[in-house]
Amino acid sequence: MNEIVLTGNEITLQQIVNVARQGATVSLSLKAEQNIIRSRKVVDKLVDGEKVVYGVTTGFGMFSETFIEREYTNALQKNLIVSHAVGAGDFFSPDVVRAAMLLRVNNFTYGYSGIRLETVQALVEMLNRGVTPLVPEKGSLGASGDLVPLAHMVLPLLGLGKATYRGEVMSGAEAMRAAGISTLELTQKEGLALINGTQFMTAVGALTVYDALELLKVADIAAAMSFEAQNGIVDALQARMHAIRPHKGQVDSARIVSALLAGSKNVTRQGEVRVQDAYSLRCTPQVHGASKDAVNYVRQKVDIEINSVTDNPIVFSDTAEAISGGNFHGQPVALAFDFLGIALAEIADVAERRIERMVNSSLSGLPSFLVEKGGVNSGFMIVQYTAAALVSENKVLAHPASVDSIPSSANQEDHVSMGTIAARKAREILGNARRVLAIELMCACQAIDLRGDKGMGVGTRAAYDCVRAKIPYLTEDRPLYDDINLSEALIVDGSLVAAVEKAAGPMEF
Repeated sequence: MNEIVLTGNEITLQQIVNVARQGATVSLSLKAEQNIIRSRKVVDKLVDGEKVVYGVTTGFGMFSETFIEREYTNALQKNLIVSHAVGAGDFFSPDVVRAAMLLRVNNFTYGYSGIRLETVQALVEMLNRGVTPLVPEKGSLGASGDLVPLAHMVLPLLGLGKATYRGEVMSGAEAMRAAGISTLELTQKEGLALINGTQFMTAVGALTVYDALELLKVADIAAAMSFEAQNGIVDALQARMHAIRPHKGQVDSARIVSALLAGSKNVTRQGEVRVQDAYSLRCTPQVHGASKDAVNYVRQKVDIEINSVTDNPIVFSDTAEAISGGNFHGQPVALAFDFLGIALAEIADVAERRIERMVNSSLSGLPSFLVEKGGVNSGFMIVQYTAAALVSENKVLAHPASVDSIPSSANQEDHVSMGTIAARKAREILGNARRVLAIELMCACQAIDLRGDKGMGVGTRAAYDCVRAKIPYLTEDRPLYDDINLSEALIVDGSLVAAVEKAAGPMEF
């Protein structure tokens, strides 16, 4: 965890998180350095031979037919970075920027980029010493990769732009100087190598996948709590029911929710209280399981992309060629990130329906809006409004970005992926879904208290205790905004899942 050695082989999603969020340092293996040096020699040879190579001795995009004389090739690379740094909107969070930097460095370690070793080492030092460029979220079409955000990422390396260092925003030059890192002048191919890739869409998507895998555990916990609160019928969770429709996520969800409810005296069997539950309870394995399968599919795509070379042109050392292709195009992950957003939106969708069944007295048999002295108190009336608003917003956000395209660069780049937009939308949907689940946890605890706890399951008891340690029973109205924040914090910091897994075992799927 303390150091990630990049070898020119595979890195993992967990390693990305370790660097992006937990401060793990990065180093290059000898093999990675050799790969970088070998590809750089090819670029030097092509320049010395005055070969026509896109982005090395020519301009970019529609200027690909314009030959650049050697005396201007360094200026070409700097101008590429400066001209492409035109982002808009809020800045990416530091973990996204650090993840993108790591992924760009890892791209270089395979030895197909033609960049100098000293330039790669400078990026590594920025990661290790905590120089994090300020990068606007908007501006990428996801076609020639993430040109705009990656250009902003590179600016401090040239002594330009802005960055944070030790929690303070300063100019790129000041940040590099404060960290003791020398700025650089780029040479042939380097500007293009630094910005032609899918690293920002992949960074956002990878971190979202990581968080989604944890959030799906929370979804099962919240659903199990709703089973407790509503005297849910556990017959629908029987393993034999799911074995005859063996979608992996469905089977896993049924097993996990059953394990969380093991020993519960609050749940019922078919016919004891009612014949069947509403779909939002009864179909929990089918709905949650489908999202699990979707997220695991997206993870497979992320695992491929984080260990891919997405440059242009690609430098092949064995034949001393630089070949222009389309590995920078974001379509393979753009489609996946749209799927990720849809999967997470459905988790919030079904959770909101479970919330409604608890707060609605005609459906729950409990006091209206889960509060005594209703009328004087509104109780949990308006938290359902918030959940409903978040779910509705997710429906808009779940519209796919990848079905859109708009030509750019004088129609040279005439089909684009919108992959970064897809990843950003998936991240926004995840945040909304997390807050809906935080509300469901609160409502379930209140409903259990109102109905009277006959004895909870091993996993649900741990979840209840975790929530109640921070959020007391609601006897009269108070600002529930603060309670929702506390509930969500239990999800974000991992304490809820940790407590449940300690009591009931790993929630693997």
